[in-house]
Amino acid sequence: MPLLDHALYALVIMHGFWAGPWMLIIIALGAAYVGGRAVEWIPFTRRILERREAEERG
Repeated sequence: MPLLDHALYALVIMHGFWAGPWMLIIIALGAAYVGGRAVEWIPFTRRILERREAEERG
């Protein structure tokens, strides 16, 4: 049981750390960046973007 006590204590500390407003802002910015990059990596969405750019050009 001592191992469980340490694990629970660590989870409580991490919950306080992750629930803070600064960490949530950092996570949101990171998720926005990764999401934007994923849109460029996925072939289906890349084709949609290329079509839009082609329509804008002429």
